[in-house]
Amino acid sequence: MAKVSKKSGAADSAPTLVNGKVAARRRNRNASERRSAAAPGSPLPPRRLSNASRRKREYLTPDEIEKLLQASSKLGRHGARDRTLILLAYRHGLRVSELVSLRWDQVDLKAGLLHVARLKNGLASTHPIRGLELRALRELRRNYPSSPYLFVSELGGPLTPATFRKLLARAGERAKLPFPIHPHMLRHSTGYKLANDGHDTRAIQQYLGHRNITHTVRYTELSPERFKGFWRD
Repeated sequence: MAKVSKKSGAADSAPTLVNGKVAARRRNRNASERRSAAAPGSPLPPRRLSNASRRKREYLTPDEIEKLLQASSKLGRHGARDRTLILLAYRHGLRVSELVSLRWDQVDLKAGLLHVARLKNGLASTHPIRGLELRALRELRRNYPSSPYLFVSELGGPLTPATFRKLLARAGERAKLPFPIHPHMLRHSTGYKLANDGHDTRAIQQYLGHRNITHTVRYTELSPERFKGFWRD
């Protein structure tokens, strides 16, 4: 039989440890008491909906991306900056932290190159930047000539991930997309687009900075191109 220890000097102290079952009951009781103390007499807050219940897919189609870009340019007086934010995130599969930390020393406007420094132990790479992006970046450079960062707030500092999340959510609502969106969907959209265009999986892996190719294969699994020719009428 397990020993029961009591706190020294306590008149009516309960056992500190009897067995696993008693400890588990005590944790459950304490958690219940904390919830009651936090909001006496009120119901528990609703659970956060899962991503799967809010949307049936975690990527956007090229048509939806175009609607999003058009909507973002009309959000406010920083429309050009906001549109360029979404354009670069999509074209280069950037995570939100990689996006807002972009600096001008990573950009070569003359050569048309962008050095992408990946987070989460990802593989760094250098991407080409094309005409649409070059024009947007040159305009951005003219509008914010003194900042070392590409995307800055009105106070002159780099944008925060939270600011971009709110900005993107507003753009999605204005574009009348069928579900709420978040920044990482842009990265998924990049992988989906490249796989759907038939690009080599290894090349997509390097482009997105995946160390493990299993993270890249999900996009080829989404692509309908692999089913072409299954039926012929």
